[in-house]
Amino acid sequence: MTDRIARVQANPKYQALVRRRSRFAWTLTAIMLLAYFGYVLLIAFDKELLARPIGDGVTSVGIPLGFGIIVLGVLLTAIYVRRANREFDALLEALLAEEGE
Repeated sequence: MTDRIARVQANPKYQALVRRRSRFAWTLTAIMLLAYFGYVLLIAFDKELLARPIGDGVTSVGIPLGFGIIVLGVLLTAIYVRRANREFDALLEALLAEEGE
């Protein structure tokens, strides 16, 4: 079993898969962190902007922005799952077939 794991880890296709998946995951993570901490920094340093009402109603700018952060998290998760199911899983299955699984 250990020999098989070592063979798979040494396979250039596996290494390429790990690199691509990691790069994609870190890109999505960076986008989420920028959005989240940007929102937190707005709360900390520009409360007036977030407290500004939209139109004549009682809803402030901060509410749709905060909701947008939540939607962005769900959207980024969906993007990752879609790519993982279509691309990464197919590459892994091809790799396992190549290794005799």
